[in-house]
Amino acid sequence: MIKSMTGYANAATTTPWGQVTCEVRSVNSRHLELSIRSPDEIRQFEPAIRQLVQAKVTRGKVEVNMRLRRGEGEESLSINQQVLAEYAKAAQNANSQFPNLNVEFARLLTLPGVMASQEVDSEGLQKAVLDLVRKTVDAFIEARQREGAKLKDVIVTRLDGIEAIAKDARSWIPAIREAQRARLMKRLGDVDVTIDPQRIEQELVIALTKLDVDEELDRLDSHIAEARRVVALDEAVGRRMDFLLQEFNREANTLGSKSVDSRTGNASVELKVLIDQIREQIQNIE
Repeated sequence: MIKSMTGYANAATTTPWGQVTCEVRSVNSRHLELSIRSPDEIRQFEPAIRQLVQAKVTRGKVEVNMRLRRGEGEESLSINQQVLAEYAKAAQNANSQFPNLNVEFARLLTLPGVMASQEVDSEGLQKAVLDLVRKTVDAFIEARQREGAKLKDVIVTRLDGIEAIAKDARSWIPAIREAQRARLMKRLGDVDVTIDPQRIEQELVIALTKLDVDEELDRLDSHIAEARRVVALDEAVGRRMDFLLQEFNREANTLGSKSVDSRTGNASVELKVLIDQIREQIQNIE
């Protein structure tokens, strides 16, 4: 299934250490560019987060934003009463030497050991974070698939248009050949020189062969069939489609260069328009 390279998803979960939020977004990029932003408590899990995302995403500039918001009863810092009492006792003992000593409470909090960090279960938090990331990435992939389905419809419609043009061009070939043959015979007839009829026939065959586009149309049909097969694959197809479009463009150019009729000349132009429209969509595909 085709996936777009643009997508967005977010999710949140509540843990004993606060609410964890995960946001995943992406835009177009030739390769996978993955960046992760997370708070200190989650930063140690970034390698695991990166591995999880890379297993499911192959292209795009992807940003993963993690947040941890603590509730009122989930403060990460608390006062170590025992250490504070020891500082108070030391201050009382020194009172005789420094009777006018005055220390603000805020200054006390900066003394070593006064503030104690709440213990966090690293293993439990990691499990909660990775479960949330999996859930968010799955939603992100689904968003990419929905957008990819729209892109696929556009591409298939353009392929239908290319196929119709190729079919029309093939139907014109016999009449174009006959008209070209008649034109060449008329020009030879205007030459006041006796020419061997067999030689004339040989030259006509050579001239008409140079203008023959059957091979280009056959290859174009083959490319159309391959493109239809590729867009139905359940994998990243952007690079493969980009290569195929180069082949499409080559046949369209050759058709134009060999054209001796306004119909095939216009067909070449229309083919290029449709090919460029497909290429625009391919830039958005993983």
